[in-house]
Amino acid sequence: MQEASLKRASHADAQVHLTGGCQCGAVRYAVTDEPIMAATCHCRDCQYSSGGAPAHALIFPAGSVTLLRGQAREHRYKSDSGHIVMRSFCPDCGTPLFGGSDSTTYEVVRAGSLDDPEAFHTRVSLWTDSAPSWHHVDKSVPHFPKNGPPA
Repeated sequence: MQEASLKRASHADAQVHLTGGCQCGAVRYAVTDEPIMAATCHCRDCQYSSGGAPAHALIFPAGSVTLLRGQAREHRYKSDSGHIVMRSFCPDCGTPLFGGSDSTTYEVVRAGSLDDPEAFHTRVSLWTDSAPSWHHVDKSVPHFPKNGPPA
């Protein structure tokens, strides 16, 4: 993720596809690429970060997200896969915003932080074996008991 003042020259004339931010308005961002994927994740880590629900997220190429205002607070930890995972949120209101890991070349944007959450349409469900009985697992899209197959 880039701060607006550090935006790469190659993105200087890029069209903004999506905008979003936190509930209190302290953090705002713009996205300049189309999503690579839209995923719903039922893993326990996502349940913790959402308060119990699955995480609905859009995945973008690295460098697609530009911070326009504020700074998200980051929390890093080692996941069950052994990778270091980063989740970020507004330090003022706690809205979940972004994610990623040390092993990825993409950026994750939480669908609930979009100005227009209708822009999210899940294309895959992950970690369905971790879903409690009261989670809805969309069987109309590819769904996997753990992570999806490697791309």
